[in-house]
Amino acid sequence: MLRTFIATLLLGIVFFLARYFHADSILHPYIWYILAFFAGLSFFQHQLMEVGLRNRREKFVTFYMATIAGRIVLSLIFIGVFLYRGLTDSFLFVTNFFALYLFYTCFEIYGLYRNLRRD
Repeated sequence: MLRTFIATLLLGIVFFLARYFHADSILHPYIWYILAFFAGLSFFQHQLMEVGLRNRREKFVTFYMATIAGRIVLSLIFIGVFLYRGLTDSFLFVTNFFALYLFYTCFEIYGLYRNLRRD
């Protein structure tokens, strides 16, 4: 969880610096909402994985699949709500969202691979 928090903090710093130096043409104004969504989603996923790792890891795969399905459903709901409310540049919003989605997915797979290799 600490690595995810640090990665989110670093992304926040990069986004802040991009706005500060006026290099934010590729960032949607709602990028902070997207980043907060993924930070909350990572916390939720971490909590579910902790439950799955209890009892000799017999339910690990079930909880891991539940987190993947939950992430997809919550992501679609998140995008749907923002698109329904109306956005100024919906393509940029969806592009930013899926770029962060891929970042967090790769980060999760790397962390999972690292933990499984150790065990």
